[in-house]
Amino acid sequence: MGYDTTWLEEIGLDTKTGIDYTGSPEKYVSAVCRFYKNFEKNKSKIEEYHANKDYESYMITVHALKSNAKMIGALDLSKSFEDLETAARNNDLKTIDEKTSVTLLDYERLMEKLKPIEALGEVRVADEISGEEAKKVVDSLLEALDDFDDELSKTLVQKLSGYPFRITQKEKLKEAETFVNDFMYDEAAEIIKEIYSAIE
Repeated sequence: MGYDTTWLEEIGLDTKTGIDYTGSPEKYVSAVCRFYKNFEKNKSKIEEYHANKDYESYMITVHALKSNAKMIGALDLSKSFEDLETAARNNDLKTIDEKTSVTLLDYERLMEKLKPIEALGEVRVADEISGEEAKKVVDSLLEALDDFDDELSKTLVQKLSGYPFRITQKEKLKEAETFVNDFMYDEAAEIIKEIYSAIE
């Protein structure tokens, strides 16, 4: 199957949008693999938060899934998660109760279609870094920013971009990079601290 994305398009994903978000077919397939792999964990979390009426945690989880689904081009599913996020934000319990199980069923159906991705095993992109490595990079980067080390800061921001962040965090990292280029180290450090929590 390699990194041919035709079959992903055939099952209903907007691969062009996905590749635009992730940067290359290789990174896109890697993102789809992660999305597939995290299904059981995410489904359980949503069911648990819904059952326990923990709408704050519910909102955070469906927000992340909205971004992740969008990043792989599962646009209808992304919209469904966005509706659930809006409902949670507005304390619209009726919509949450009505749409949670329907959305989870759509999520599950997509996972069934994505099953062939298991055959790819672990997809690692050349410049992609693991969560553990990304956390070390952040620690070094914060030190470099504290020391006003311009060259090292730029190098480490570049290295950190190898971590497969969600769309929102990717945008924040770009913002941090702009601050580094403008010698605004404190502002860059604030953003880096903020996205640290998104590293798994």
